[in-house]
Amino acid sequence: MAKKERKVKIGDKVIRPESLMMSYGYKPEWSEGAIKTPIFQTATFSFKKAKDGKAFFEFALGEREPGPGESTGLIYSRINNPDVEILEDRLTLWDDAESCAMFASGMASIATTVLAYCGPGDLLYHSEPLYGGTEYLFKEVLPRFGIHTIGFCAGATREEIEGHLDNSGHANRLRMILVETPANPTNALVDIEECVDIAKKYSRSDWNVPVVVDNTFLGPLFQKPLEHGAHMVIYSATKYLGGHSDVIGGVLLGPADLVEPVRGLRSFIGTMSSPMTCWLLLRSLETLKLRMTCQNKNARYVADFLADHPKVEKVHYLGNITEDHPQYHIYKKQCLGDGGVISFDIKGGEREAFEWLDALKLFHIAVSLGGTESLAQHPAAMTHSDVKPEDRAKQGIGDNMIRLSIGVEHPDDLIADLKQAFDAV
Repeated sequence: MAKKERKVKIGDKVIRPESLMMSYGYKPEWSEGAIKTPIFQTATFSFKKAKDGKAFFEFALGEREPGPGESTGLIYSRINNPDVEILEDRLTLWDDAESCAMFASGMASIATTVLAYCGPGDLLYHSEPLYGGTEYLFKEVLPRFGIHTIGFCAGATREEIEGHLDNSGHANRLRMILVETPANPTNALVDIEECVDIAKKYSRSDWNVPVVVDNTFLGPLFQKPLEHGAHMVIYSATKYLGGHSDVIGGVLLGPADLVEPVRGLRSFIGTMSSPMTCWLLLRSLETLKLRMTCQNKNARYVADFLADHPKVEKVHYLGNITEDHPQYHIYKKQCLGDGGVISFDIKGGEREAFEWLDALKLFHIAVSLGGTESLAQHPAAMTHSDVKPEDRAKQGIGDNMIRLSIGVEHPDDLIADLKQAFDAV
């Protein structure tokens, strides 16, 4: 498939993604002049002729490519829908990706991608820590299908990563490497380029091991995994892409030949996103840069406050990585910003953490992240509660850890809320 041209120009000036978020992939004349994309809330689409229906199904099932004068058509909203397709086109811009597939959730994007590539006896090698839902999928669900899953710690050396893989007994069946960087909730980093080199080393003549990066924490503004050699990138669109805590969605981006097997499986197991969700995400993309830039700035003020507070043991935040930090070289190479997620260890344990959380007034105690409102949660008791206690300890997720998602409120007000909560502990 030829790479789709996404370079839109005015004269010789290439238009940037934040400008194209208002219109790319859609023309008002398609819908009675409507400036915004309508919601195509329909289950099925009519064909002009019976032969068109036959041809569209042939294209959808991969039986043949469209010939001269032919084009893929709309069939059924589990397969394709205008809102979904416009959103997929628009999302390719931020990562300069060839193809995009939308899903009903971030977990749906991860599960469908893994199942499209991994089968019984195969090994999925992944970084740790992971989001709790991903951890449960990998450790508890995939083994039921005969898929082996083994983790390596974010921050491990290349020698440690390869040694752990060699000692697993499954290195000869390595099928995929999936990394979450920065890691949830510790903000630990994984070197993407190093993982790509490892994948090449363990690829076989009949199989190139793909590297998939969950880029949810930094989003397409502050990290570009495909530019560092990753084969595919995943987002929970629920987070920064949606940005208003009112939609659930997932995204997969990458070369068309790698995304297409996942797109095909999506149609048959029904993990496609809905037209309404995609319409809401189209709305959200228009303010993505504004929101993330503000959240990034606010997080810096909050992190500085936490770092100086006597009741805080440690702050886990990318902006605190200095030249003497062991991950400084990865941070400088991969990260274009620090993001809006901060974790910190309060002095004490679960009791002190809960007292602090219960004293908040402006922050909401809630899971998720990336929304316009600021949230606080306790990973060990909430998002990562299904991770075994010994694994949480190994990954640095203690009972005294609190995770913050910084919103777009005024930073002075956020700090005032944090301060009074500390005073209450």
